[in-house]
Amino acid sequence: MTEQRIDAIDSFRGLAILLMVIANFIAGVQWIPAWLKHAPDVGFTIIDLVAPMFIFAIGLTYGASARKRLQRDGAWMMTQHFVVRFAAILGIGALLGAGEVLLAVDGQVINWGVLQAIGVAGLVTLIVIRLPAWARALIGLALLAGYQLMLDHYWLTNVLGSPHGGLFGAISWSAMLILATALGDLYLASRRPHWLLLIACVVLVAVALALTAWAPISKNRVSAPYVLLTMGLSGMLFWLFHLGDTLLKRRLPLMVSWGRNPLALYVLHLLLLGFVALPEAPAWYRQAPVWLTLLQGIVLLGVLTVIAWRMDRHKRYISF
Repeated sequence: MTEQRIDAIDSFRGLAILLMVIANFIAGVQWIPAWLKHAPDVGFTIIDLVAPMFIFAIGLTYGASARKRLQRDGAWMMTQHFVVRFAAILGIGALLGAGEVLLAVDGQVINWGVLQAIGVAGLVTLIVIRLPAWARALIGLALLAGYQLMLDHYWLTNVLGSPHGGLFGAISWSAMLILATALGDLYLASRRPHWLLLIACVVLVAVALALTAWAPISKNRVSAPYVLLTMGLSGMLFWLFHLGDTLLKRRLPLMVSWGRNPLALYVLHLLLLGFVALPEAPAWYRQAPVWLTLLQGIVLLGVLTVIAWRMDRHKRYISF
């Protein structure tokens, strides 16, 4: 199962990156309702699920890929591969973030974005990726509990003052990815229709809701309930993709193409967004009428879809 690409994983990853593109595009448009944007602090919207979906998608294949490279190339080469990969993601994020600060996009003064969070999370997860899934799950939960404790007593101001929680918040994103790798291994190891994955995700959602009595659900804080809730919901949504792919035999070729080149599409969409968001003309983007926003969105998604399809057709993959 780990030797070949799994369409359900590619499709799910494709949906995640597509939603990330849409979320970033509509974030600055004034007429878009608040429930289609990130919650300002405490609270939860559908957009707050998008980044964790992508983290979950990375976790689905991280463990299997590490084991394959370990067996084929040895520990040193496997470690080198993932260090280079996630350090590159961290570096790309830093360059893009520095550009946003330089251009004063949304008045940003801190250049910490989702790519930096993913880069740090990937490097931290590498430390424990060779451990059994149950051990990684315990480590992820312990790391998450420690982060929440420090957040409640010492780090809240710093975390809220940085996009995606900043460097402190990266600890929680790391816990999220570690948990995602454990869920990914559970999926790959269990029998169809993978009831164990579904049960585990339902439990995570239940625990997250129970923990709201002590800590709020908040993407900006990357709180423990937020991490557990989004991992559970992401897993449940992926399970539906799995059912559609294996039982209903429903393949989503365009989503598969998007999912096979997530890094390239993410970076490209940020560059393309510059043509929309950077010009100092409110009527062009922030205060644009509905028809113009829809037209811009269609063009943006259309260009990225053509690029994704052509890259997939020619088997050119630049992934996370």
